[in-house]
Amino acid sequence: MLLIPCPNCGPRDETEFTYGGPVSQWPEMNGGSTTKDWHRAVHFKSSKSTLVSELWYHDAGCERWIVLCRDQNSHDFTARAGP
Repeated sequence: MLLIPCPNCGPRDETEFTYGGPVSQWPEMNGGSTTKDWHRAVHFKSSKSTLVSELWYHDAGCERWIVLCRDQNSHDFTARAGP
């Protein structure tokens, strides 16, 4: 089990949360974005770093979405990531 550091409620068991997926960077919605830009953003994620920013919803606690940074190798939460 993961121990998730909720900034509002303190460390809590992962069973209190719903995983929202990785935080994604999308191309800006302007006339300069192409279909190829969107294809790259959706299907080709960079895997150089083992750290990933993730969304978590604390349904059994403060009922808020939080963004956390997790190491994909150790599954340790190393720092809170900001949007």
